[in-house]
Amino acid sequence: MRRLEIEEKDIIRIAIQNEIQRSEESRYDHRLHGVLLSCSGMSSYEIAALLGHSPRTVQYWIRHFQEHGFAGLQEGERPGRPSALAEDVFQAVGQDLRREPRILGYPQTLWDGRLLSHHLKARYQVEIGVRQCQRLFHRLGFRRRKPRALIAQADPEAKAAYKKTPKAGPKRGH
Repeated sequence: MRRLEIEEKDIIRIAIQNEIQRSEESRYDHRLHGVLLSCSGMSSYEIAALLGHSPRTVQYWIRHFQEHGFAGLQEGERPGRPSALAEDVFQAVGQDLRREPRILGYPQTLWDGRLLSHHLKARYQVEIGVRQCQRLFHRLGFRRRKPRALIAQADPEAKAAYKKTPKAGPKRGH
């Protein structure tokens, strides 16, 4: 029987690894395969090279399996870094964001990450980066809203002249 060859092996390997990382179930199955290969006599270095992990990671899988059985390979809690905002401050910020920034003494009419970062530092003595403030908007249920240009309320002819895409018709340059 002829050996089958997969085209673009490196790209396919990355795609498969990404697919495994997408779900807890896939990661569990992946760890099971690692332990199974260990049971077949492969070393953690060989398994790591085959599955695309460090030998130390494979050793953790095997140790957790030996200590806790199948439950040792399940996804554990990933608590992450604790929030810089206490719950009461989090709620207060939610109330602040429901007001226009001008009411709180800022010259802007809309909230953005930079203004929220400044507001948190000035009012609550909490320093959070702009990107983290953008995530905070999302956690509080706000979505990004870009101000519309004045052209949006202009007459139809001005709108047509302002649009980036040309009208349908014969293509230029052919």
